[in-house]
Amino acid sequence: MTAVDHRVLTVPDGLAGERLDAGMARLFGLSRTRAADLISHGHVQVDGSTAVKSDRLVAGTLLEVAIPSLADPLEVVPAIVEGIRIIHDDDSIVVIDKPVGVAVHPSPGWHGPTVVGHLAAAGFRIATGGASERQGIVQRLDVGTSGVMVICKGERAYSVLKNAFRHRKVDKVYHALVQGHPDPLEGTVDAPIGRHPKADYKYAVMADGRHSVTHYSTLEAHRFASLLEVHLETGRTHQIRVHMTALKHPCVGDLTYGADPTLAQRLGLERQWLHAMRLGFEHPDSGEYVEYESTYPDDLAHALDVVRGLD
Repeated sequence: MTAVDHRVLTVPDGLAGERLDAGMARLFGLSRTRAADLISHGHVQVDGSTAVKSDRLVAGTLLEVAIPSLADPLEVVPAIVEGIRIIHDDDSIVVIDKPVGVAVHPSPGWHGPTVVGHLAAAGFRIATGGASERQGIVQRLDVGTSGVMVICKGERAYSVLKNAFRHRKVDKVYHALVQGHPDPLEGTVDAPIGRHPKADYKYAVMADGRHSVTHYSTLEAHRFASLLEVHLETGRTHQIRVHMTALKHPCVGDLTYGADPTLAQRLGLERQWLHAMRLGFEHPDSGEYVEYESTYPDDLAHALDVVRGLD
């Protein structure tokens, strides 16, 4: 529950004639923007009546203000997320199938569901290694990407798997439906990735970017699109999406990276066709190689069936 600071005072003579938002900023040490926001949300009353920001203060009137505390954008809020499936659970790790539309952890600007919030609500004990909002997290999937991922429950598991990901000892296999037919049908993209120079929410192949390597092979070739199996050697943000776009074969439905909106609509897709299929690594406790697999969610399975039917 959000804490609220209730304040009541009489307007002093010195602020008579000031606009309400400006006067509140001076009285309570708020920014004028924050004061205006409180007024617009009905948190301010003058002599018992709801105020507007352009009202002028009158000396001697009663000013009542309710100031809700600002939520910490990095706070983990426990909440069960429909659609998260537990693939494997033991004393050290939990492996899940993450649905689309779910972030791995809280971040500024994201107000939707998170994996860590779901695990907290479901009673899972998570390793405390890492920043508070990322505890137990050794890998990430984009909000718009579904599939298998692992979270660490124990401190030793966190340390071991974090190093395994860092040193590229984890097998990360994705399936991607891309437009057209890559030539060659099997290959490697070795191209550095950095922030897009004109859009900070995107990435691009950049000469001064970070080393990025993607291996792909064609599983199915259809009239309008090809189903690829993709092995990530590195793990950069948007790596597969950027590399496929660099090949002129963007993921179907990936409008951010130049996919055809008409084809996406025809297939009923509202996101990029990209799914984390398999994850393989040495178990942090036993040292035994383990592999976990996901299945296509309904929207991707439907789109693939439609593509197959268009041949």
